[in-house]
Amino acid sequence: MAETLMFNALREATDEEMARDNTVFVLGEDVGHYGGSYKVTKDLHKKYGDLRLLDTPIAENSFCGMAVGAAMTGLRPIIEGMNMGFLLLAFNQIANNAGMLRYTSGGNFKIPMVIRGPGGVGRQLGAEHSQRLEAYFHAVPGLKIVACSTAYNAKGLLKAAIRDDNPVLFFEHVLLYNLKDDLPQDEYILPLDKAEMVREGKDVTILTYSRMRHHCTQALKAIEQQGYDPEIIDLISLKPFDMETIGESVRKTHKVIIVEECMKTGGIGAELVALINEQLFDELDAPVLRLSSQDIPTPYNGKLESLTIVQPAQIAEAVQKMMEDRI
Repeated sequence: MAETLMFNALREATDEEMARDNTVFVLGEDVGHYGGSYKVTKDLHKKYGDLRLLDTPIAENSFCGMAVGAAMTGLRPIIEGMNMGFLLLAFNQIANNAGMLRYTSGGNFKIPMVIRGPGGVGRQLGAEHSQRLEAYFHAVPGLKIVACSTAYNAKGLLKAAIRDDNPVLFFEHVLLYNLKDDLPQDEYILPLDKAEMVREGKDVTILTYSRMRHHCTQALKAIEQQGYDPEIIDLISLKPFDMETIGESVRKTHKVIIVEECMKTGGIGAELVALINEQLFDELDAPVLRLSSQDIPTPYNGKLESLTIVQPAQIAEAVQKMMEDRI
């Protein structure tokens, strides 16, 4: 085992897959000589050359469209968004082209591409740089959506995403790049469609993902002091949801709290509530509770920014209210 920072885990995954398969290449703004905004591609251009670490102009719609064409002709592009919010400029290329071409071509084309980069609410990055695009793309057919949360799952999931024959949106949180984890020396790959059991428990199921996984574990001490035994599940796969793992947990605890950084209106939690109510309604002893970000542009002011997202104390309070039937 070797202790590795999350951005280095992502770099290792990219490096290993580029060495394994010469059709894999990276493109985006400053991914080559500069090494990426968060150093995920640091020094890789020295090893693989400028054409496999392709620095692009500031033109997201153009280079995302180029990546779709490259994927159609047998290459495996990895797009790095300098900030995931910038990829709204390429919504058409990602949705109408990447997401739908395998279907609209009658299966004649595969679209093996990964779109990855930093997102989420950082520390005073302003509204335009604090986007959570997972909900924006959730309704698009043909896309797989994954959110990593640790150095360990970041590496295993990115390797799987690069090898997948479908377009994968791979979300990394801007505040998790410096997380450390022990990574195996041997190669490992994690499934893109499976949730991760973070903590087993019997009283209430907490469903979360990305940075909020760590807010949930921070709330654990307070929850345990209240005398409750929560089960925490990291969704990992945001499309499709791992309803098998979720169902097993709900049938055990009969109570569900969803903790997300996504906005409440039309967010990931909203779709998850609908599925739980459709498939597991008779198992619920209480309505599903959502803890989501405020439906406002993220303020630049640090204190106001922290008020827009869910904090650990709110998670502990929500568990207590649900267990005491005060919701």
